Amino acid sequence: MISSATQRSIFRWIHIILSIPIYGYIYSPFEKLPGYATPTRFIFFPAMVLTGLWMWKGHVVRRLVWNRSAQ
Repeated sequence: MISSATQRSIFRWIHIILSIPIYGYIYSPFEKLPGYATPTRFIFFPAMVLTGLWMWKGHVVRRLVWNRSAQ
């Protein structure tokens, strides 16, 4: 089992790496936006939101799943 500190570090780095294409989308020239739009909207942004939510409220989800599997 992965320790909590290692798991937080992994999710933090995934979150940071997924935010890089979003910065590229925001600060890219207007002509290049159509090329960035689809992957940013449907892959990078949702994955970044999920990792952020997991870092924020993952302990609650783990507790709910652990209690249900014990029953």
